Amino acid sequence: MLETLREHKDKAAQLFASGKLEEALAEYQVVVESSSGELASRQKVAELLQRLGRKQEAISVYEEVAMAWARQGWLLRAIALCKVILQLEPGHGRTQQMLADLYARRLTPQPRLSAVAPVTNTATRGPKKVTSNPLPRIPLFSQLSEEAFVAVLEELAMRTFSPGESIVQEGEPGNSLFAIVEGRADVVRQLAGGQRRKVASLGEGDFFGEMALLSAGPRLASVVAAERIVALELTRKQVDRLVQLHPSVKQVLRSFHEERLLANVLRSNPILSVLSPQQREALAPSFQFHSAAAGQKLLEQGQTGAALYIILRGQCRVTHQHPDGHESQYPVLREGDVFGELSVMLGLPATATVSADSACTLLRLDREAVERHVLVRAGVREALSQLSSERLQRTARLLSGQELHEGDQRV
Repeated sequence: MLETLREHKDKAAQLFASGKLEEALAEYQVVVESSSGELASRQKVAELLQRLGRKQEAISVYEEVAMAWARQGWLLRAIALCKVILQLEPGHGRTQQMLADLYARRLTPQPRLSAVAPVTNTATRGPKKVTSNPLPRIPLFSQLSEEAFVAVLEELAMRTFSPGESIVQEGEPGNSLFAIVEGRADVVRQLAGGQRRKVASLGEGDFFGEMALLSAGPRLASVVAAERIVALELTRKQVDRLVQLHPSVKQVLRSFHEERLLANVLRSNPILSVLSPQQREALAPSFQFHSAAAGQKLLEQGQTGAALYIILRGQCRVTHQHPDGHESQYPVLREGDVFGELSVMLGLPATATVSADSACTLLRLDREAVERHVLVRAGVREALSQLSSERLQRTARLLSGQELHEGDQRV
């Protein structure tokens, strides 16, 4: 039976590619009739009906498939089909409202991948523990009210990109964020010597671009389509319009951005990446929010650090004081950067002073949590030793005027 379905799907795809739309539709309908769970094939039926000019039939099938995708947790696919329906019939708002009703009840399954705990509220004073509830598949939307959710759906635009096409370019202003509905893309960073290095891959369900959008800064990396990409885009103008009507949208975007920074650091930091996904998930709730006023010292040269920090908002100055009293300036630390990890983990005096260059929001992991969750893990000591050696070499290069910038996964 499975082999027969595969044969029908392969034949349908070949007919579709050769422009034999009626024949392709018949083959896909055979697949759908044989297996009601074949949502991808049902979506192809809708697309073929659309191309054949059978608009109302196409809308009906698109609507059924959109709701089926949503019930299975594939909200981005459902939203993309809503956008197709609205292109066919601009006044058709029923599907978006049905999605909003469904999502308001939070009928979402467990996430496909282990996720770090969501960051929820940065406005309260004093340290606040990060909660450990698992994220739904689309964390950006999970904190929106039903009304705000519908408003965001209406603003989202669907975009397609061909293989090899740049979606965003490193160094350009960041004016929008994207969510990948279908396809795979590469995150590419240009290094100091001019070489381009792939630093990450993005796939279905991944978001990117919110950092530059929220900070009004340049893109820190390029994103290039590795295969055909279907994506949803939300621009700065649209965000500004949404925030005027629904002020909570801004905080939701900030919260989403902060939890992704934490996830990125846990995954890519040379020490923390040694931990398994389950160990990183167990570690995430130990991070505490910490606010620092401009000018406040967070790490002082010559003293042993009490915690490691991740910058969520703002930037920090790093200075090294020489025995003769003059100071050397390190590169500024920005959102997503980590500092203090070597001092707190190795119990050594800090080799530089880190001060808040502006009002900062940070995540703080104290020594006790480091000892309980990190130092006991296999491979961490080796990673510490390697990182310590690399930092010493980096410091020597910096002080001699030969600083080298490596890649970065943020966009």
